[in-house]
Amino acid sequence: MTRRSAGVALAFVTACISGVSIWLNGRAVGHFSDATVYTTAKNAVAGVLLLVLALAFGSSGRASLPAIARRRWPALLTVAVIGGSIPFVLFFEGLKRSEATQAAFIQKTLVIWVALLAVPLLRERFRWPHALAIGLLMGGQAWLAGHLGTVAFGQGEAMILVATLLWSVEIVFVKHLLGSIPPRVVGAARMALGTVLLVCWLALTGKLGDLAGLSALQWRWALLTGLLLTGYVATWFAALARAQAVDVTAVLVFGAVVTATLSGVVDGAAIGVGGTILVALGSGLVAWTAVRRPRPGFAP
Repeated sequence: MTRRSAGVALAFVTACISGVSIWLNGRAVGHFSDATVYTTAKNAVAGVLLLVLALAFGSSGRASLPAIARRRWPALLTVAVIGGSIPFVLFFEGLKRSEATQAAFIQKTLVIWVALLAVPLLRERFRWPHALAIGLLMGGQAWLAGHLGTVAFGQGEAMILVATLLWSVEIVFVKHLLGSIPPRVVGAARMALGTVLLVCWLALTGKLGDLAGLSALQWRWALLTGLLLTGYVATWFAALARAQAVDVTAVLVFGAVVTATLSGVVDGAAIGVGGTILVALGSGLVAWTAVRRPRPGFAP
């Protein structure tokens, strides 16, 4: 298996984790009075676990985590700000103010923004199969969301769009950093430092007491979703280190198929078969484009 193929395979693992996480988060957040308190709790679980893993397994022959943190702290702090803290607050606060289907569609436009940034800034390849795949992915998402035009673009949708744009910038920036910093170090910094910033935000907004007063049931939900978030970040950054940002972000949309399947099988919700097929085709086309052997004269 080539390095690029491994990256795409990891992206599919990330998509499956994401699909399960989205379905579980929809259940978990109902047990919390404040969405930001909930995301801080689960992010704290992921931050601690990723930090322990980064310290325990070293950095594959490179400098240790503390050494990298001292030398590259501005870059790691930037990742925590634009990826591990502010977008989470914007997304979950926006989710409370918007239609769920509208919010899901806006978040899934992530692949478009990553493509617009990665092609000029990272010099990533973007050919007609990528354009066709993104069209399939967006068409499938629109089908799954349904009635997108019936909901006005308000404050909640704007907050989710800003969060999505921040995450797209983070992906391109992280892709650049992964050339010199191991994925586990970047992932640990993203979630651990991001949690510190989220806790500071709760303190400023007077909600820190809500975090300290979480019940055992709430912490069980935070532990479960935090474990999934740990797997998501670990596999996601590992995928980014091995394949194009455009490719792995497009494959990530496959998580919508997993979420739709779980909702249909467990919750009895109607499954948009056409939408799931389009998303699966789009993700598969991107994967095929990424791993196929390039023709002579084309850059790998």
